[in-house]
Amino acid sequence: MSEKPLKKLFVGVRLKRLREERRLTQQGLADAMGISLSYLNQIENNQRPLTVPVLLRLNAAFGADVQLFSDEDEARLVGELREALADPGVSEEISNAELREIATNMPAVGRAIVGLHKNLTRALDQATALAARLGDDRHEGASPFITAPFEEVRDFFYARHNHIDALDRAAEEMAASLGQPLGRMAPALRAYLLEGCQVRVVSQPDGAAAAAQRSFEPASRTLRLSERLSDGQQAFQMATQLAFLRFDQLLEDELAGVAFATVEARALARIGLANYFAGALILPYGAFLQAAEDLRYDIDLLGQGFGVGFETVSHRLSTLQRPGARGVPFFFIRVDRAGNISKRQSATNFHFSRVGGTCPLWNVYGAFSQPGRILTQLAEMPDGRTYLWVARTVSHAIAGYGAPDKTFAIGLGCDLHHASRLVYSKGLRLDDVEARTPIGAGCKICDRPACPQRAFPPVVKTFAIDEARSSFSPYS
Repeated sequence: MSEKPLKKLFVGVRLKRLREERRLTQQGLADAMGISLSYLNQIENNQRPLTVPVLLRLNAAFGADVQLFSDEDEARLVGELREALADPGVSEEISNAELREIATNMPAVGRAIVGLHKNLTRALDQATALAARLGDDRHEGASPFITAPFEEVRDFFYARHNHIDALDRAAEEMAASLGQPLGRMAPALRAYLLEGCQVRVVSQPDGAAAAAQRSFEPASRTLRLSERLSDGQQAFQMATQLAFLRFDQLLEDELAGVAFATVEARALARIGLANYFAGALILPYGAFLQAAEDLRYDIDLLGQGFGVGFETVSHRLSTLQRPGARGVPFFFIRVDRAGNISKRQSATNFHFSRVGGTCPLWNVYGAFSQPGRILTQLAEMPDGRTYLWVARTVSHAIAGYGAPDKTFAIGLGCDLHHASRLVYSKGLRLDDVEARTPIGAGCKICDRPACPQRAFPPVVKTFAIDEARSSFSPYS
């Protein structure tokens, strides 16, 4: 039997775990897959790689999701482990080879290490906040505990590859019941809220102070929307309110069993789920995925067809990971000029640091110098993985003349092997190593010693400064 290796993927531990979950002996699994016991034993002991025919037999016999044996999760875990073990409290530097060994063969151990590091970071933040309240200025400058809930919610979506299947399917069914008026959802939602929920939608003029985009008055059953919202934005806000009114139990089901550290984190996660539902309702999965494939993921054309903006389309593209009908797995990010990350969602393995900022060579930051223009970049990470990145600024006017606008850079990236599916790969030399920009996950954990933009040394345990050659002088 001719067998093509799946990128020399050795998945012995994962296959053993699947077998143990199904309570099968090696012989039982071998019989179910139609392979010999000795062959299965070699795979489980990482003496032979998993092959495409064997993977297909696994899927046929057990319905096993091929993502279980993908190296995407491995790369995500390697990035998280690298960050956790870059902590100054760890006495030895861990090599990339050792990190990959843990992620590949002991993923549960790797996730436990990452979890312990997050708990430690949270505890240190709590201690810092408490010390500040008690007047101990020795902790001045440390990050306040108030930011932890946002990180928890990001982790919640990150762990689910930014795809919530139950909400996505419920939203798609709702869109179908409304007649799926793609690009014209606002009138249909307004009518449904009035007839089905006895909620009246009214426009609310903005006063001197910026008003909330959406406010709901339960007593009068009135939903007030800012008059500045476009039709697409109105549809999104109405769909979000609909999630709270009609799909509250579904939101609670998704949160059940999740141990958030604070009440604030759980409340933010609930809002995030309602927003997810809203995006899935105005951009229904099947229709949106088909349009994305037909248009080669052209963000502007998708926005025109569905009546929404660049940011909304980009965010929705990062959620298309339904089993059996997956789109390109994207990483979505929104940053401001100061480098603050206000949104970060991932359906892929791309990993940026929580502790060291991001990379100034990344085109997301270059977008600010060319407002409104789409920039493309082939960016290579230190581990050799290369991504195609698309970046553009978006601006929102929130007040009158003389008041500052809200401006962000939106970044959407995917692994190089998906790049040919995107219209943005046109004219790029995908196979040319020299055409790739070397970037990193932030200076504190990036190990590119010769980077011309390095701001300070990486936080590694065995780092020694050569006084004669160091370029990290505090006076330079």
